[in-house]
Amino acid sequence: MSQKTYVMIKPDAVRRGLVGRIIARFEDAGLTIERMEFGTLTREQAAANYAEHEGKPFYEGLVNYITSGPVVKMVLSGPGAVAVCRKLMGATNPAEAAPGTIRGDFGLVVDENVIHGSDSPESADREVGIFFGE
Repeated sequence: MSQKTYVMIKPDAVRRGLVGRIIARFEDAGLTIERMEFGTLTREQAAANYAEHEGKPFYEGLVNYITSGPVVKMVLSGPGAVAVCRKLMGATNPAEAAPGTIRGDFGLVVDENVIHGSDSPESADREVGIFFGE
């Protein structure tokens, strides 16, 4: 059964020219790009996406970083899309991410870990609503 998920290529990956290489990994894994947009997030979108972190010491830095430059927002679909994307992305901390994963190959520091992906179908629905208004 096909499932949808949300993925965002973050500002550091865009600045470093990694977009095509990252997208190719999802396509190579058999996922379909349902929707894709390039642009800069609003502070409101960032705050909505990271609402669970509000009040934590790293929150303001997170919002400032994610709104610091353009991102690529995508809705991907395919069998087990959430789990497939999470596996392709690797551990959140690039220092702990396995070689061959997106974060393991391209991530430099945990605060700028090149990519975000939904961690559940429910998160995917919420995030698609925040970033695509659906």
